[in-house]
Amino acid sequence: MKKNHNYGNESITSLKGADRVRLRPGVIFGSDGLEGCQHSFFEILSNSIDEAREGFGKEITIIRHSDFSITVEDKGRGVPIDYNPVEQRYNWELVYCELYAGGKYDNNSGENYEFSLGLNGLGACATQYSSEFMFVTVFRDGYKYSLEFSKGENVGGLKKEKAKYEHTGTKTYWKPDLDVFTDIAIPIEYYRETLKRQAVVNPGLRFILIDEASGNTEEFYYEKGIEDYVKELARDTGFTSPQYYEATAKGSDRKDKPEYKVIMHVAFLFSNEVNVLEYYHNSSFLEYGGAPDRAVKSAFVYELDNYMKNNNKYNKNESKITFADIQDSLIFISSSFSTITSYENQTKKSITNKFIQEAMTDFLKEQLEIFLIENKEEAEKIVNQVLVNKRSRESAERTRIDIRKKLGGKVDFANRVKKFVDCRTKDVSRRELYIVEGDSALGSCKMGRDAEFQAIMPVRGKILNCLKAEYSSIFRSEIIVDLLKVLGCGVEIKTRHNKNLSTFDMDNLRWDKIIICTDADVDGFQIRTLILAMIYRLIPTLIKEGKVFIAESPLFEINAKNKTYFAYSEKEKNDILTKIKDKKVTIHRSKGLGENNPDMMWETTMNPETRRLIKVLPDDVEQTQQFFDILLGDDLQGRKDYISEHGHKYLDMLDVS
Repeated sequence: MKKNHNYGNESITSLKGADRVRLRPGVIFGSDGLEGCQHSFFEILSNSIDEAREGFGKEITIIRHSDFSITVEDKGRGVPIDYNPVEQRYNWELVYCELYAGGKYDNNSGENYEFSLGLNGLGACATQYSSEFMFVTVFRDGYKYSLEFSKGENVGGLKKEKAKYEHTGTKTYWKPDLDVFTDIAIPIEYYRETLKRQAVVNPGLRFILIDEASGNTEEFYYEKGIEDYVKELARDTGFTSPQYYEATAKGSDRKDKPEYKVIMHVAFLFSNEVNVLEYYHNSSFLEYGGAPDRAVKSAFVYELDNYMKNNNKYNKNESKITFADIQDSLIFISSSFSTITSYENQTKKSITNKFIQEAMTDFLKEQLEIFLIENKEEAEKIVNQVLVNKRSRESAERTRIDIRKKLGGKVDFANRVKKFVDCRTKDVSRRELYIVEGDSALGSCKMGRDAEFQAIMPVRGKILNCLKAEYSSIFRSEIIVDLLKVLGCGVEIKTRHNKNLSTFDMDNLRWDKIIICTDADVDGFQIRTLILAMIYRLIPTLIKEGKVFIAESPLFEINAKNKTYFAYSEKEKNDILTKIKDKKVTIHRSKGLGENNPDMMWETTMNPETRRLIKVLPDDVEQTQQFFDILLGDDLQGRKDYISEHGHKYLDMLDVS
């Protein structure tokens, strides 16, 4: 390919008109995919919200059409789109065809849109440029104004006619262009989430969402805004009363920068079950927070740490709390507004204003100090719970280090796992691990197995009940750690404080089948159940993926002339005896796996052609959880009641001879 080496004055070009957006949507909207398309919708919505915040119109209707076109209709004053004598141009050209034009740049004067969501002057124009078509209808000044655009170009100029109408307002109907965005199918969930958030931070503003595809209509409305929202999030789980504070401040980000005003609204409560942090600025959800997030972390840690030190809450030499300990139980929502805002980027997901951070930090410290002094009972509940969170986190951290130390790296089975007997093949699709009960079973299974693909891991006595034990206790158990080493795939832990403990990787599992093989008696059943409970709690994916099996071992050996029969239950024994009733037979009750000779172990329990395996299935996770809780959990009375009611069904499993 021949390269052009000429690089002169004529080589410099610029994008003009609609191409400034259509060819580079990511520059304006942050993405040329679905996220950018969603942001283009939000820009139009923002203009209607700004009108409502100025006191014009308390209802905004959004229609999600079946072809993914969109309508946004408000009851504001209507966008001024007639001739502008100052600019000597029509306003519709400035609003819909000129980037960085609009009525929101002089907002620090407080005359128009003092606290604006659609601040950057790009929204209406950029969305119009990126649309397949756009129709704008405005009612104001006794007229109906109409505009039509196609792929960023106006069609037919401005149409203006006298009209009667119930209210002023702007209606925008457009379809994002697939020539601009790679995806325009904005899901209904995005609309719901966005409108709910806007209802939260705009008290008294009603949003109506109509979904043409489903025919559903939904409304989003919070009379008291974030106050109501915090209560909704808590779902009656709060252990403190909801708190709401608001304040205003004036300052600048730097001495040589202009002063501006900030209004702060905060609402919070503490809960044992729910934790949420959400920040909004000028009605825009700040996904990454920025200044408010730093303020909240600083203020809460400072005031709660002070309270704990002043009231001797810390143990001797105990480290101070972190915000993570507070956040575990905190529901906090802030909604701030400022006349000057520094966004981290065009999509407004974080703000960087130094003054807003300082003002909010001081405001929160003052309010928290007063709250903790005036509400002693609630203050005690908060700090006690935060300390519980802290100590749980520190315990989890110690356990995590312990797990990584014990389960990390390659396993040298010969030296690190007692009495484990490996198989020869390295082909994981063939390898089988028998988890057997005791050393005697180890001996008979070892002699009866096919050493090419069957490995043996003995369990020495009853293992810890993993459903009741803390993780720190579980990973102190040598047999559990050894079992996990042999399995090789790590552990799955998803609790609040231990979520980072998870080391699970299915690709590292060393076995195609994990077979639990215990005696067919009460002790054997209990050991089997405890092993299943361990897998269920620590590595449930193995059950989900069908890797866990139970080996049935025979209860009876029946010898008749030159033939031997094995029965796995009383019913099977009786059926066999009925069939061979004319023959002289001898019946031996199985005394356990360790008593079986190698040939019997191979034929009844280990030979893939003749053995009986029960696959452990996750058919009903809730039912499994329920039975594990009843039989192995802390509900002693529930266990007694269950045994009283259902125990008779299992009497045939007991050796009552």
